[in-house]
Amino acid sequence: NNLTYLSSENNTPFTMKFAVAAIALIGAALAPSISAFIPSANKPAFKTSLSVANDLFVDATEATKIQDSVSDYYGKTLSTSEDLKTNACCTASSMPPHIKSAISNIHPTVVSKYYGCGLCVPDLLDGTTVLDLGCGAGRDVYIASQLVGKDGKVVGVDMTPEQLDVAKDTQEYHAEKFGFANTEFHLGKIEDLDKIESLEDNSVDVIVSNCVINLCPDKEAVLKSCYRLLKPGGELYFSDVYSNRRVPESLRKDEVLWGECLSGALYWNDFQNLAKRCGFADPRLVEDAPITVENAEVQATINEAGQGNLDFYSATYRLFKLDSLEPHCEDYGQAVIYKGTIPLFPSGWSLDDHHYMETGKVFPVCGNTWNMLEQTRFKEHFEFIGNFDTHYGIFEGCGTSIPYQSATTGVSSKGASSGGGGGGGCC
Repeated sequence: NNLTYLSSENNTPFTMKFAVAAIALIGAALAPSISAFIPSANKPAFKTSLSVANDLFVDATEATKIQDSVSDYYGKTLSTSEDLKTNACCTASSMPPHIKSAISNIHPTVVSKYYGCGLCVPDLLDGTTVLDLGCGAGRDVYIASQLVGKDGKVVGVDMTPEQLDVAKDTQEYHAEKFGFANTEFHLGKIEDLDKIESLEDNSVDVIVSNCVINLCPDKEAVLKSCYRLLKPGGELYFSDVYSNRRVPESLRKDEVLWGECLSGALYWNDFQNLAKRCGFADPRLVEDAPITVENAEVQATINEAGQGNLDFYSATYRLFKLDSLEPHCEDYGQAVIYKGTIPLFPSGWSLDDHHYMETGKVFPVCGNTWNMLEQTRFKEHFEFIGNFDTHYGIFEGCGTSIPYQSATTGVSSKGASSGGGGGGGCC
């Protein structure tokens, strides 16, 4: 059972969150080609026998069964990361030195119970309030705790008691290790964030999640709650699993595949539309990578279901809460200059997969990108040229095509932000 997704660093195997064991159950069935992402006259049109609403969600009874199954799997079936059925969850990519240093300060039990795929934390977190959805045993919470510092705060939410007990039991250990206490944990479902009294509207700077939202049957409730909780200018920064087409009902009802992050994978375009409907007008793709699995038995199972061309991708998005964002990327003749002052990025910095801004260089941007930089925590690190007085039409290159570079290249888009980027986004 070999399951990997490729990183951009020499195409070395990278890992995937929660999807690990189960991607092995279904993933091998994924076609080795990612050409299914691209429309072709030689391929039959996708049959939409269900409505979009029914394709995206399951009913309340099914949702409860799925949640209970997922909770049991990560709370009882898995004791440590060594219990995983494949090595997909054992992070192989190299992390930045400051993250390695942060992990070295975390209790070994917390680290051993991490079933994820690397790190999903944005830059510039000092002094911010961060919410981690699906925090598990708390590894990412305790990493973020060190990044936000004594003046910041990190809140973790998870529905698995066994995992959360580990996180809570080590709070005192980490407070002593870090020299400050700035974490709190809550037991709950991420689609029921309104039931956590300490989470107030417009109170969070950054919400992070690492391959957890796909485990939630009611994804719209999650995104709406995120929008409500974020401060104006705040962002949802998360990694998850997406598909090149809607996952059929027969697979969506499989409890094990839900627990392993595949059945709940959103068709990429349904996600784009859902995010916009929840208030996030311009979802930005940060990086993506194809998920590949080599398993003849699973391949046969998927083929028998008529889904041999169903492909999955790991993708990281950032969604800003900004009322000023437009539905499309409009050109106002604006530009920005990166000052090189974001910590750890003196030479240049990437907003997303096609906005790498070299220090000191004038970089033309659309109105949305301008606002993502000017109305957020990144403002002081840029010079801004122009205004919104004159509109020059749609920003050149702004399209609505499939966004994942890895769908055409077959490799991760990480580190490729200086290039043209995928479709569907700005510029």
